[in-house]
Amino acid sequence: MTTQAIHPLSPRLAHCPDGLPRAAYLDADWFAREMTTIFARHWVMVGRLKDIAPGTMRRVRVGAAEVVLCRSAEGDLSAFHNQCRHRGAELCRGEVEPLGRLLSCPYHAWAYAVQDGRLVSTAFAKPTDDFLPGEHGLLPLALKVWAGFVLLSAADTPPDICSDVPLTTLDNWPMEHLVTGHRHSVELACNWKVFWENYSECLHCPGIHPELSDLVPVYRKGLMAAPEALGWTPDAREEAHLKPGSDSWTLTGTPCGPVFAGLSAKERAAGHSFVTLWPSAYVVAHVDYVRAVRLIPVAPERTRLIAEWYFAPETLARPGFDAAEVAAFAKIVLAQDTEAAEMTQRGMTSPTFIQARLMPEEYEIHRFQQWILNEMENPS
Repeated sequence: MTTQAIHPLSPRLAHCPDGLPRAAYLDADWFAREMTTIFARHWVMVGRLKDIAPGTMRRVRVGAAEVVLCRSAEGDLSAFHNQCRHRGAELCRGEVEPLGRLLSCPYHAWAYAVQDGRLVSTAFAKPTDDFLPGEHGLLPLALKVWAGFVLLSAADTPPDICSDVPLTTLDNWPMEHLVTGHRHSVELACNWKVFWENYSECLHCPGIHPELSDLVPVYRKGLMAAPEALGWTPDAREEAHLKPGSDSWTLTGTPCGPVFAGLSAKERAAGHSFVTLWPSAYVVAHVDYVRAVRLIPVAPERTRLIAEWYFAPETLARPGFDAAEVAAFAKIVLAQDTEAAEMTQRGMTSPTFIQARLMPEEYEIHRFQQWILNEMENPS
């Protein structure tokens, strides 16, 4: 135990709080409440605008809701709950399907306007006068594009995007122009919050991530950033963010292509800039590429993880360039995080597990858990 004073600007906790109860990671009713509060209200990242070809629709998931995300031939975006207003059949059955001027149900051929979901035709059905077409349009979702990413909200009045840092953090990166070069998808045997909590601390880094801890010196100390250390003060000497000779998160530490021209000296020196978007994704910008990780809750103990790597077109066009080789470093880290999250989930199934006891360095987990509780209790 230590009684050493904590500087007011340090994020360290001044106590060791309890974590969420066991039910938060195992209980079906708890999971269902998260889907109908947190995931039904907040903005959920569903992919990159550049990856949605004009004249196509794709099936995506926003919490418990299946959604059809449409991009018209003219490039306009719209999103609707993936159900026909006739008898509920899904409109988009595959991951990606072609889209014409109308969105047609494959069951009875009811047709809707792609722009606003307005019912245009009931096909062979001949409704009586008591049927009002204007009351049977598709149910829309709110949609916005940030930094080239498409985000959806099922709320009538969505809140602001929940971000840990200002959304302007990535303004110096050419986000809208980057192209997806590599994609990795896997289903994890853990609750979605277990992965987020692992992401939110680095006490595990020295033991779980030898490669990452070698690249990022502060991680070797079990810290995410220097201000977490006991005894830290703002006038402490700032250490290099990456080990000498390294400029990016690659197997060699060498950038995979030209450094983005618009970055400041501080952004280049940082080697990584994280933006966390609760509840669904985080983005990490490096000097030469950007990556994003999305989490899709599937069940109380199952989570789909989708990671993507984005590059400048000229980097992808370089002779011999291999995006998978660039992604290899972060995939090592993701595999280690997966193992850590899954062993935690298995341990939580023990009837003797009641709840965690957080450490002062786990301030971000505590903040995340308090946000979860508040959003579930006060969803509007």
